Amino acid sequence: MVEPGEQLPQEVLALIFRHLSLRDRTAVAGVCRAWAAAATSSAVWHDTNISCDSEWEGILPPYLSVCLDHIHNLQLEFEPSRKPSRQAATELLIALADRAPGLRGLSLECHGDKPLFDAGRDILDAVHALCGTASELRHLDLRRLPFTLDDTLVLQVACGCPELRSLFLDNHTLVDSVGPGSVLKLLAACPRLRTLGLHLASLSHAVLDALAEPDRAPFALLALRCASPEDARASPLPDQAWAALHCRHPGLTVELELEPALPAESVMRVLQPAVPVATLRLNLSGDTIGPLRFAACHYATTLRALEVRASASSELDTALEELAARCAGLREIHCFCVVRTSVLDAFRAHCPRLRSYTLKLKREPHPWRPTFVR
Repeated sequence: MVEPGEQLPQEVLALIFRHLSLRDRTAVAGVCRAWAAAATSSAVWHDTNISCDSEWEGILPPYLSVCLDHIHNLQLEFEPSRKPSRQAATELLIALADRAPGLRGLSLECHGDKPLFDAGRDILDAVHALCGTASELRHLDLRRLPFTLDDTLVLQVACGCPELRSLFLDNHTLVDSVGPGSVLKLLAACPRLRTLGLHLASLSHAVLDALAEPDRAPFALLALRCASPEDARASPLPDQAWAALHCRHPGLTVELELEPALPAESVMRVLQPAVPVATLRLNLSGDTIGPLRFAACHYATTLRALEVRASASSELDTALEELAARCAGLREIHCFCVVRTSVLDAFRAHCPRLRSYTLKLKREPHPWRPTFVR
């Protein structure tokens, strides 16, 4: 009797199975020997998304354990408020820490709300353990963890992951516990790092100088988030330090995100003319008109993407039209309030490289979808 799957080569089955969820991969592995071999092959597990929200129950640990060695890039999703989901994510990270040399990329993403006063020590301790053994890790993304990240974790990454190329620590918490000193040690330990996401308070003049050193590998992206009290108190960095950094890395782009918790009096101190801002996200509780006009004046040659969350007003419409006239290189504009027709016309007329926009002329059900320009 011909076993199911023998009609197709293992390579073809693997190409099919790599698109299945974790639960479905487990199911096909139980069909026959040929399917089991394909479902546990490296081609299926090289890039893997595992959700601990609903997929984990019923997964046979021995089956998953066999496949861990094949995972090079992992996106792990879980719900911190659900104990089974959280425990599964923690156990998986610890299991990976025991056999992580092949891991190249790790992205953690939380869904739902975290419990009040939850520091996330179980998850962060598991990440800490993993970074101690993942010596080949290239990419680590912790932006979607709702827990406070600290110096201890950054120093562990610096010690255990010397091949790191990108690291995102700019997560959505209102407390920043990563100091500039830890960032300096990270840069010294990871000479090939070319993408870094931080809270503004984690940046310093010395960090900019370290990034601008002559023997530094080309640095491509600096993502800065401004929301915590520490960010609001951070002193502006010298324009000459930013200019030296941009001169050393002409291809450098900066993403700047300003959140509602940032006090109004701090906003214009955060915005600096010499910063090569390519992406600007304004989600302020106070004045948005001033920052828009500042961006139109000082970021006209570098700005490529703009996101605005504000209340609709004629003053906002006018500021957007002025920005459109100055920022000809803009590729994306997303404004999450209703605008007048002349705003849409201005971006269409003055921004020939525009690829997508969210500019609604009337209220629509959420979520608002962008329009793509062909």
